[in-house]
Amino acid sequence: MSQTSDWPLPQGSLRYIIPQRLIKLLEKHPLTRELYPISFGHYQRAKGHSMNRSQHKDELLIYCTEGEAEVVTGQQALKVVAGDLLYLPAGEAHRYTTLDNNPWTIHWVHYSGPLASYFRQYLGFSGLNRRINLGRQPRLLVDFNGLLSVQDSGFQEQPLIHASNRLRQLLTALPLSHKRPQVKQQTDLNLPLLQEQMRDHLNTRLDLDSLAATAGLSRYHFIARYKQITGETPIQHYLQMKIERACYLLDTGESSIGSIAEQLGYEDSYYFSRLFKKVMGVSPGNYRRVNRY
Repeated sequence: MSQTSDWPLPQGSLRYIIPQRLIKLLEKHPLTRELYPISFGHYQRAKGHSMNRSQHKDELLIYCTEGEAEVVTGQQALKVVAGDLLYLPAGEAHRYTTLDNNPWTIHWVHYSGPLASYFRQYLGFSGLNRRINLGRQPRLLVDFNGLLSVQDSGFQEQPLIHASNRLRQLLTALPLSHKRPQVKQQTDLNLPLLQEQMRDHLNTRLDLDSLAATAGLSRYHFIARYKQITGETPIQHYLQMKIERACYLLDTGESSIGSIAEQLGYEDSYYFSRLFKKVMGVSPGNYRRVNRY
């Protein structure tokens, strides 16, 4: 376990450190052994807060919502400001100091487990990247505060198992928080507008040229940029939206498969069924039979 700051807490702050005996339990429990918190907290206007770790044994995420701090990690010197998410990986010495004239307010969590290295890539901290600007994300604060709900539980097993799974929720939600800022920075695509156009045309057949025209790009550049952002081509994403809607119609109504195909702009129900099976792995009829409760 890495050293946690013993810096005195200012008013409105909280630091929660899980006892070693319970960390050992979380390391072995089947519901938590893949990923578990070690300590977490919230520091409000943390004047005088500093840390210097020559040995760092776990992962540390710090989300700054106010103020600023100077950070040195590995070979990098960083300035962390409000809206930044800072990642300090296990095994990398680091030090940080907030500024007396503008102390930071932060939410933070130390965590470990076999999934931690996978989450590093999932969160977008590839290579030497240690900082991502998220801006103000109220939903993210809800997730961080969800960890703190374990306080006053008396170090009981079940609340800590719950906190471990709240940590997983927090980490899986983070890329959703910084997806839009990255899109704005890397491309000129208005992704929300394009996807709204797709949703508005789920009952018809929207062609690639119309989407490319909305984006103001050639077909080639539009496909390349869209896939760079989402990992899928625009038509693949549009098809998956249609199949998602088809699942909803199959789950909530009694319409025939042919009628659902027509509602989604497909005159040929057999063609629609092939597309459905390609995405879902089963035919629409089998999907309806298996998922009826």
